Amino acid sequence: MRLLTFCIVITVFSAPLLAETVLINAEDDWAPFSSLRADKRGVEGLSPTLVSAAFNSQGINVQFNAVPFARCLLEVERGKVVACFDTSITEDNKNKFIWHKTPLFEEGLSIFALSESKDKNLTVKNLEGKTVSLTHGYSYPNILMDNKKIIKDESPFDDTQLKKILLKRVQYGVINTTPGTLMINANRNYKGKIKIVGLVETSVFYLNFSKTHKDGQRMADIFEKGMQEIKSNGIYNKIEQDFKIKHGLINTQPK
Repeated sequence: MRLLTFCIVITVFSAPLLAETVLINAEDDWAPFSSLRADKRGVEGLSPTLVSAAFNSQGINVQFNAVPFARCLLEVERGKVVACFDTSITEDNKNKFIWHKTPLFEEGLSIFALSESKDKNLTVKNLEGKTVSLTHGYSYPNILMDNKKIIKDESPFDDTQLKKILLKRVQYGVINTTPGTLMINANRNYKGKIKIVGLVETSVFYLNFSKTHKDGQRMADIFEKGMQEIKSNGIYNKIEQDFKIKHGLINTQPK
């Protein structure tokens, strides 16, 4: 009886040690979706929360390696790590990686300008002949990148785009809606001085899995199962709701 009890205890407490752990590259500078924590001990944001939940639902632990986005992609392409986020599918990268079916999330890609601008409802076509800032290393849709009539200006960060708009070094900046809006609202130098004047597209974001890593396809399949599970059991909606409340993206006050 004592031997049996001992065996049960060993089995129960050894189970977590047998759980598989996967290392994923995480973008380190795209708050509030994925960014390095202030204490530099890991990443935070909607994406790592969703990625952890999806993999955990399939019995997989996740460790995140916070890196700049360009390196995030390169290391996956070379097979150094199995996957990276947050990535949208373009003509340039669609055949470089393995993609899961269920999107991580959707997010607008907006056109920003000075608040004094009378522009509104702009599209990519309206940017022709204009100087437009883009962030170096980010993935932008072909409808924007292939248009040779747009004068493209590279910036190292999204925040640099806003500074250039404020200084009138560029006429427009292209930044995802939520990060751009939160950066403006958090900075008194930007608030009330820069606004959204148009939309390039609503972008869909994924993890891009490696074709050269031995676990690329397997982990892509596991992640897809996990995404389907957290979508069906309500965990995805709860995470998304908490994220929106935290960042003031929805009104929680009673009408």
